[in-house]
Amino acid sequence: MLTGIHFLLTYACTFECDHCFLYCSPEAKGTFTSKQIGIVLEEAAKIGTVESIYFEGGEAFLHYPLLLEGVRLARAHGFKVGIVTNCYWANDEHDAELWLKPLHQIGIDELSLSDDAFHQGEVEDKDNTAKKARAAAERLGMPVSSICIEKPEIADSDGDNSEKGQPVIGGGAMLRGRAVEKLTEGLPRVPFGQFTSCPHEELEHPRRVHIDSFGNVHICQGISMGNMWKTRLSTLVTDYDSKRHPICGPLIEGGPAGLARKYNIKHDAEYIDACHFCSLLRKDMIDRFPDYLTPPQVYGL
Repeated sequence: MLTGIHFLLTYACTFECDHCFLYCSPEAKGTFTSKQIGIVLEEAAKIGTVESIYFEGGEAFLHYPLLLEGVRLARAHGFKVGIVTNCYWANDEHDAELWLKPLHQIGIDELSLSDDAFHQGEVEDKDNTAKKARAAAERLGMPVSSICIEKPEIADSDGDNSEKGQPVIGGGAMLRGRAVEKLTEGLPRVPFGQFTSCPHEELEHPRRVHIDSFGNVHICQGISMGNMWKTRLSTLVTDYDSKRHPICGPLIEGGPAGLARKYNIKHDAEYIDACHFCSLLRKDMIDRFPDYLTPPQVYGL
């Protein structure tokens, strides 16, 4: 049952992080219009089960008037609203309040701030824009949380949450998108046959989807349910049959290993984890399934 819709308000970002699922950067293209946001929200209301709307990116604050209007429209439809931001705009706590106060007045249920080395570097707390934004949000009484993702590394196993003999990769970064290029060096690999399920996404019955300005409805970043500018979102959600989906079906049945077997894809003998294997498989298949593995930008193309 679909309960959440996340707007990829823009693919543009002030950063070009090594861990980014979507290959966002200052040069990335693709931003919603206010009219498009309204269409998505109307369709979300038709679905009847959607409860929350998130505005993400890229960096949503790069299009601040559009973000304000999107939040206003979402609240007018009765949805809970959240925002994810890298806080590039919070150079000063007082100025951060100026950015946040209009959003607070409309109504925000969650403000998630990226506070990690990818976004903040090794700066002192006094120069950390996420901490300035958090202080401003707390003064306003806004619900706020921090997102902290670190570079993946070999972590100590506690013996309870990992299979015997399985390397444990810590840090929180998923090996999708740009991370496949930038963050995999030196990490341990295991035989591909171990990856027989998708451990992170609800492919069979998605509870949330990401939608970009091109109309792509992402079940997982880069795996599309369809294009809502061609087929109404409410119809896509109602008609979605995971087992008939050419990518999700094999992944549900047998994980990345099953996807490779289904389409007889040549691949390496070992991978770091399921996301690593799946991402590389999908990139090889993008020309074969351009309507379902899209947009090319998410694959670094």
